Amino acid sequence: MKYQNLIYKKDGHIALITLNRPDVHNALNPRTWMEIYAVARECRFDNDVRVVIVTGAGGKAFASGSDVLSLNEREALEMLKGEAHESLNCLENLNKPVIAAIDGFALGGGCELALACDIRIATSRSKLGQPETGLGIIPGAGGTQRLPRLVGSAKAKELIFTGDILSAREAKAIGLLNKVVEHPEDLLPATKQLAYKIIANGPVAVGMAKISINTGANVDINTGLLLEKYASTIAFSTRDRLKG
Repeated sequence: MKYQNLIYKKDGHIALITLNRPDVHNALNPRTWMEIYAVARECRFDNDVRVVIVTGAGGKAFASGSDVLSLNEREALEMLKGEAHESLNCLENLNKPVIAAIDGFALGGGCELALACDIRIATSRSKLGQPETGLGIIPGAGGTQRLPRLVGSAKAKELIFTGDILSAREAKAIGLLNKVVEHPEDLLPATKQLAYKIIANGPVAVGMAKISINTGANVDINTGLLLEKYASTIAFSTRDRLKG
């Protein structure tokens, strides 16, 4: 499809997705969620893509949250359409690693977009949080489910109930971020450096490891171990294993 609200570029085996609504701090409206779904699907079926990086344009925000104007135009039952859920599920379940490169605000839906990525790297000036309860709503794009799984139930409840916004250092301390870089100009180089390390490894093995981790987090350990056994068998059968 033709993308209006994001920019999609490829750099070798890296797919770079840039949210491109800097005039509204990359706020997420239904069109943007639809495009995120479409580009995730495009990455899934492109065998040249080995790692996906998601970032935001403008230097002010990764994504500042849901577009308030579009929210105000919606009826309550329209929320059941779940565009955000479908888009982020597609991104989270992509059979390739996804890295969020965050510079500036990642709030509300923007934080939930980051949560759906496998790894999160941010600049020191970045701010993250789920402030929805201050608007009389709750995180509605997976925040009530992914945040507790990442930082623990008690901390997630504190952040969601209070709407507190964290600095990058605070977010890293609780495990919400993997790494913090000091300067904005270091963000993409650091993210690509990590991507290259992943690309150097067997693509089937990386994909199977991601499936095992994601699925195992939502089932009992015996089911997870059984899945790991099958995933290990698939990886073991590849030419990458013989080369390795």
